[in-house]
Amino acid sequence: MNALKQPVLKLNKKWQVLKDISNVQTSLENLCRGAEMGIDTDTMRAIGWDEWLKLPIRETDLSISTVRGPVRVPTVVLCVRYEGRQLYCPPQRPSNRDIRERDGAICQITGKFDPNGNVDHDIPVSRGGKDTWSNLRWMCRELNSKKGNKTLAEMGWSPIRPATVPRKLAPELVIKPLHPDWRPFLLKERKA
Repeated sequence: MNALKQPVLKLNKKWQVLKDISNVQTSLENLCRGAEMGIDTDTMRAIGWDEWLKLPIRETDLSISTVRGPVRVPTVVLCVRYEGRQLYCPPQRPSNRDIRERDGAICQITGKFDPNGNVDHDIPVSRGGKDTWSNLRWMCRELNSKKGNKTLAEMGWSPIRPATVPRKLAPELVIKPLHPDWRPFLLKERKA
């Protein structure tokens, strides 16, 4: 992948993770004009453009060539003026991936991990069922085929947990660490 298109984690001025991931090109432009500061993850300091240009390029860093010589590509940036906080909201109409992630790829009937399962409608589409969080759940393919267009009650099956709408989540719980420098900022990684 082009170094300028690499993802960059964004923090607000309170050092909270923002849900919008930037890219190197945008972050370098913002760093240069003073709208963002680069985070030196070795020292955990926010630094401006002039100091950023002097940072050594580590073995794990990408760099770009400039008229001043090679420059380290930022992996985490701090928005200088923005204090807001955005939460991830679940989409109104969940995708198969959303349901798999909500249910952890665990069949909601057997309780077994099944990454090759699929989404089942509690009330089948042929009987008026909708693609909503409360009507969809992850199920192993064998049971889903067996169920056909019946309801769970008609099959005599009880799900292991109710199908619910996920709550709004802080970005640090949702964003996957695409770079090792992101780990200190993502709660999911701190718990692991």
